[in-house]
Amino acid sequence: MHIHWNRLTKKEIQDSIGKALSTNVSYRNNKIMGVPGSALSPHIITPELVQGDPLLRVMLENPNHIGCLTIEKESESFFSGTHQLECEAIKLCAEEIMQGLPNQQDGYIAGGGTECNLEAMWIFRNYFIQNFGSQTSEIGLLFSEDSSISVIKGCDLLNIRPFVVRVTPKNRKMDKEHLRAQIILAKNEGIKYFIGIINLGTEMFGSVDDLDTVCACLEEQTLPYKIHVDAGLGGFIYPFTKPGNKLNFKNPNITSIHSDASKMLRAPFGTSVFMIRKGYMNFALTPEARYVAGKDHTIIGSRSGSNAIALWMLLRTLGSDGVRLMMERIARYAHQLCQTLDSTGVNYFYEPGMNVIAIRQEDVTKDLKDKYALVPDDPENPRWWRTLITDGVTPAFIDAVNNP
Repeated sequence: MHIHWNRLTKKEIQDSIGKALSTNVSYRNNKIMGVPGSALSPHIITPELVQGDPLLRVMLENPNHIGCLTIEKESESFFSGTHQLECEAIKLCAEEIMQGLPNQQDGYIAGGGTECNLEAMWIFRNYFIQNFGSQTSEIGLLFSEDSSISVIKGCDLLNIRPFVVRVTPKNRKMDKEHLRAQIILAKNEGIKYFIGIINLGTEMFGSVDDLDTVCACLEEQTLPYKIHVDAGLGGFIYPFTKPGNKLNFKNPNITSIHSDASKMLRAPFGTSVFMIRKGYMNFALTPEARYVAGKDHTIIGSRSGSNAIALWMLLRTLGSDGVRLMMERIARYAHQLCQTLDSTGVNYFYEPGMNVIAIRQEDVTKDLKDKYALVPDDPENPRWWRTLITDGVTPAFIDAVNNP
């Protein structure tokens, strides 16, 4: 697998954003009375402050990126310049990082991983209803006990029945026998269609699910299914540290993926990338939104263009080589921390290629928890404490673990 895109110079970044903003309408420079918005308040950002800073310029201009911009070329024309940069960012993520075919994926910059998981579940629920005549009660959601809490939220909101699979403690992967038992139970109780959530880096452990096992168990029971990959944590690191992995669009069993740029690329919170194969976004179309050019296919509706531009800037400033070096450095630091923990006899879980080390409760001192702001799996009854290695972590942090 080869991931490559060019980096741009600071001037090229500034020129590209300047051109995009000049294509957009400007609340400050044009006479606008119909668009429900305005430039950012001068009490927050003054025009004088943004000089020479392209991202602050975008925030000040406050473009609306409503809808899924990769579908309709007729999306809100008022902000077509910055819309195009979002489409370019989606294309880089879907085609280069996640190995999709050219122009065969749609997507948008969502408000977080929860929204991305809900969007996938909403689309697949409607897919089964519209294409198979399914009842909602006949659709089940299959996922690991280590999955994000957003999956349970989605089941509640969309009225989909959850089927939670236990994990094997040693490798945190779904227990095959329990997986098979849950699928058979679901089938016996009237479930005819499945949505599967596959983790590429769980929140607490950074563990990676075995997609082949899940698909094989579903196919044993001849149940139609759709797979969404929750790569909120691993989507920007695993493709670089484990380039031969199967959790990307080259795998025909995968229909949608999401990655979170705020976790790994140091993007603002609320910069998650939702990607899905062409044709599926239409199952989330809201035709009643006639006042929106191109209609709307998203949960969030109106959204700030500044997060999309922040992601585009990061990808284009770093280039693929810069992202690769960052991710390899993070993985190296994670391995270094594992070696440090090994030398002190600490029990932990680590998924190779990821950036999470989960330490058992009995091996974590209060000083260590407080000093490094470790996160428990359950604040009231912790069993594990998460250590997350990001680009902001330095070797000095790791060296100090031996001397908290």
